[in-house]
Amino acid sequence: MRIITISRQFGSGGRELGKRLSDCLGWDYYDKEIIQTLADDQGMDPEHVRLALSNHGWQRVQLTYKNSFAHLGFDHSIRTRLMLRQKEIIREIAGLGNDFVIVGRDADIILHELEPFRIYVCADLDARLERCMAYEKKKPQDAQLSQKVILRNIRRIDKNRSRTREILTGKVRWDSSMFDLTINAGNRDLKVLASAISDFAIRWFEE
Repeated sequence: MRIITISRQFGSGGRELGKRLSDCLGWDYYDKEIIQTLADDQGMDPEHVRLALSNHGWQRVQLTYKNSFAHLGFDHSIRTRLMLRQKEIIREIAGLGNDFVIVGRDADIILHELEPFRIYVCADLDARLERCMAYEKKKPQDAQLSQKVILRNIRRIDKNRSRTREILTGKVRWDSSMFDLTINAGNRDLKVLASAISDFAIRWFEE
């Protein structure tokens, strides 16, 4: 079984890159599917699950807790329950024994013992903002977010992801030593980039 995990900055294109990479390789792909599985499992609305997990539930947790979910001070909260169940679902996916690409969810940490190929996707702030704005333009005009709100969301989500990462590992999210390949997606063609990464990944697993 071969596993590729995609960690990414918000707006960097990591989600799209992960999907294109799975298409190039012909492997299973997991991202929002996990949210739907969680929602079905817990009898909750998928959007409620997504919002609950996006806040990570770490606001009251001190960094001294680091690697343990069992000793968190709010075990009975919805967020914690979802985080624990999400971890189980990711392990269940790995238990199927199929090659797969998974985006986010800190899967590189959860599946560490399976030695996944760990990719980190980043981009400069201007490129991320431009990508997010392009995504917003696909929505009805009355549902589009302003550039100011998007920028605030980028910073908030990055901060939440970094804090979660630090709690899980004791290291900041941007520590390059935790990844096997770091990609600056910028304004690059993600289709071309995915093809190149798929070739590299196959060689990496062959070694």
